[in-house]
Amino acid sequence: MKKLIALWAKYERIAAVCFFVFLLLFPAIFHTYYIRNIAVLCVLYSILSLSLNLIMGYTGIAVLGMAAFYGIGAYTYAIVSTRLGLTFLPAALCAFLVALLSGVLIALPTMRISGNYLAIVTLGFCEIVRIVELNWVELTGGPFGIKSIPAPVIFGYKFNNPLKKYYLGVALLALTVLALSSMLSSRAGRAWKAIKGDVIAAQSMGINVFKYKTWAFAFTAAFSGLAGAYFASYIGYIDSTNFNYNQSIQILSMTIMGGLGSLPGSIIGAVFFMVLPEFLRWLGTIFGEWVVHWRQILYGLILVLMIMFKPDGILGGFDLRQIRLYNSLHSGKGKKKAAANGKEDA
Repeated sequence: MKKLIALWAKYERIAAVCFFVFLLLFPAIFHTYYIRNIAVLCVLYSILSLSLNLIMGYTGIAVLGMAAFYGIGAYTYAIVSTRLGLTFLPAALCAFLVALLSGVLIALPTMRISGNYLAIVTLGFCEIVRIVELNWVELTGGPFGIKSIPAPVIFGYKFNNPLKKYYLGVALLALTVLALSSMLSSRAGRAWKAIKGDVIAAQSMGINVFKYKTWAFAFTAAFSGLAGAYFASYIGYIDSTNFNYNQSIQILSMTIMGGLGSLPGSIIGAVFFMVLPEFLRWLGTIFGEWVVHWRQILYGLILVLMIMFKPDGILGGFDLRQIRLYNSLHSGKGKKKAAANGKEDA
């Protein structure tokens, strides 16, 4: 396992390119609408899990209200596309910015508290947003939701079937991975990791903890809003039941299962949670209906075993960049370079 992780760390970029090439070839391998729909859900929840991992895995802030920002993005997209006639790019940008602003407005009064108190605040905010979505009939359609959301149109090209919408989701996933990777490699990313390690030590090094926490929360909300925009454009209909507390828990479970502090882990966690129930359903066709009847129990048992034997998640604790640096320092070239630097210093 360690050798495999070390190899992955060494060729991380090549592995990422191969992964996205596989996503592009996926529809050519699997032709059924059912499997393609599961693939779309994997892409959608990968974006949501990546968003949550930014603040939980790299900043150490517990958030239980991801469905609120997911819903804000979806409703913003639905409203501006149906009432203002905006195409996908400006409508998705509106969803991104409105969710970003919502994250800032929530973070400003709450980032000075921490731990379970902050998690409870985000949970309460999620419930408030759901109630607003359910009762503000003039804006959100209330319990009837918003119907007839138009298919995405980009530069005159209409994504009017599930296959085209799948490729749009892959593009958004790639954009999210690139954006988060760039942020984590920047000064802000190093500050977030320092805050997670020790807040007091980070403050002593001159890091503005409040500012960086606020921006982490804001970008988490923004990319969740982008996922909401994609969901609304894919389904064509939304209501408040799509963005309840259960959604927040599902996104949280994916992030923890994949591994906190690991972007590839977020994608693996999302795929795991989307594919496992369907895999158990398929096993029912082979071993009998008892598998279908006991599917949820088997599903829960697998999760319990994962938590018992791998509590930090599938890829939790593996920092590919750190592994790559460690291997380069302990390789032959790394030792020669270190020795040469030592002689120069002498």
